Amino acid sequence: MYHNGICFITDRDFCSVPVYEAAFTVLKAGITFIQYRRKNGARREFYEEALKFRKLTRYFGATLIINDFADIALAVDADGVHLGQEDLPLKEARKIMGKKIIGISTHDLAQAKEAEAGGADYIGFGPVFHTATKDAGSPRGTEELKLIKQHVAIPVVAIGGINIHNISSVMQAGANAVAVASALCRGNVAANAEQFVGFLKALQTS
Repeated sequence: MYHNGICFITDRDFCSVPVYEAAFTVLKAGITFIQYRRKNGARREFYEEALKFRKLTRYFGATLIINDFADIALAVDADGVHLGQEDLPLKEARKIMGKKIIGISTHDLAQAKEAEAGGADYIGFGPVFHTATKDAGSPRGTEELKLIKQHVAIPVVAIGGINIHNISSVMQAGANAVAVASALCRGNVAANAEQFVGFLKALQTS
């Protein structure tokens, strides 16, 4: 799931092309972790589009995580669900999801420890930097990311304002992966994806 260190978060508000097209492009470039996020629209539309993403990620052998909705994650046989602090409690989500992946958004050390103790498979931590993609509060910075990594054993996916220019500091702080939306799907999606994949390949072989 984390082997190449990049999670593409679908976000139609910031994408220069349709999100399905963007997902196809980043998967083709070698990214193998997609988080399907949709802020607006009917649940039926969410389900139908999630089903398309499940077929696409299966074709590429990639991991699909559904944002917010455990029932839709199960309905499309996604690999797991990602929940925010105000979503279904982790304990109840585990009853529904069984052994599937559950990720939890966290914004400080206490939330990170709570997620680990509750049985989360990974945590999303951020926003590391300022981001316009989602209203998630003030930036936490790489020093707090380091602190999280010192106290939490499960994988940490850093999120929030991460781009090709600052990703190095995030990986050096210990992140297992980075979650990226606008830095991948704004402008030339193929070129953006190639830059990210190339950077992390170089990092892993250095």
